[in-house]
Amino acid sequence: MKEEIILQIKNLVTTFDTEAGRINAVDNVNFEVKKGQTLGIVGESGCGKSVTALSIMRLLPKPLGNITGGHVIFKNTDLTGLPAEEMHKIRGKRISMIFQEPMTSLNPVHRIGKQIGEVFKLHNSHINNKEVRKEAINMLRQVGIPEPEERIMEYPHQISGGMRQRVMIAMALAGKPEILIADEPTTALDVTIQSQILSLMKKLQDETGLAIIFITHDLGVIAEICDDVVVMYAGKVSETAPVMKLFKYPKHPYTRGLLSSIPRLEGRRKSKLNVIKGSVPSFHQLPKGCRFQNRCPSIMDACSTDPPLKTVGNGHYASCHLYK
Repeated sequence: MKEEIILQIKNLVTTFDTEAGRINAVDNVNFEVKKGQTLGIVGESGCGKSVTALSIMRLLPKPLGNITGGHVIFKNTDLTGLPAEEMHKIRGKRISMIFQEPMTSLNPVHRIGKQIGEVFKLHNSHINNKEVRKEAINMLRQVGIPEPEERIMEYPHQISGGMRQRVMIAMALAGKPEILIADEPTTALDVTIQSQILSLMKKLQDETGLAIIFITHDLGVIAEICDDVVVMYAGKVSETAPVMKLFKYPKHPYTRGLLSSIPRLEGRRKSKLNVIKGSVPSFHQLPKGCRFQNRCPSIMDACSTDPPLKTVGNGHYASCHLYK
């Protein structure tokens, strides 16, 4: 049975006006998100992962950041042209987001219960304070926080990093969204807590049929929880595929480079890790044609032109001139 596509990103272009001129931070990006599945977006810092998420949520910093092309289609509704008041009804209710750093995302002067309660009040104006408190306790219990009746009276600085991240997940799920965007939600956590958070997200997804967009630079996390993967480089999609296909048969030289840089248990002890030579080009000084050409081991004359995203297998696409 074909999976239901709940979100389509079509030829998305997001620009920022800087002192040095306008840059395309997200350039002609395409991908789909399926109901009840997890799409991973992976790439080096500055490749456009978070900007893509902020574009979907219409949370770009104004007036510098703007969607200047393409479409974000959520259940047949194009979010790019939606009036602000209509987008306000969708954001946090039907599409929600967990931000990168919970300590800066949570308000340090308000109690945990008050902050979760605000989400309920925002989308359920009829709800009274007693019901809000009950719902906040239930959400904390749902995300595995012990003694939630006590936790709702605490401030963010009184709980651990892992607990704060669970609070962020509780707030994101309070509106019972259909899509959850998680922007590197485990980056600042130790490995044990990271594993707990990933297991929690998978459990909640199984229980609610939630679609998740998981943004990370960690390929190990991608392998653990994702169904499909989008690899981004310098604002563009370089490769997209089902997760196992990407790990077994990577096609783009950038994807191969990322995978080869992962340390392996069967490797020779104390041997040097493989690295991708060079660095990501500045958006102000992008090479003409393929953006990976200055680091690519397979560079050819055709790389002076921009390669389109081509089919390289069933459900597998790569943006590279190696594939005719």
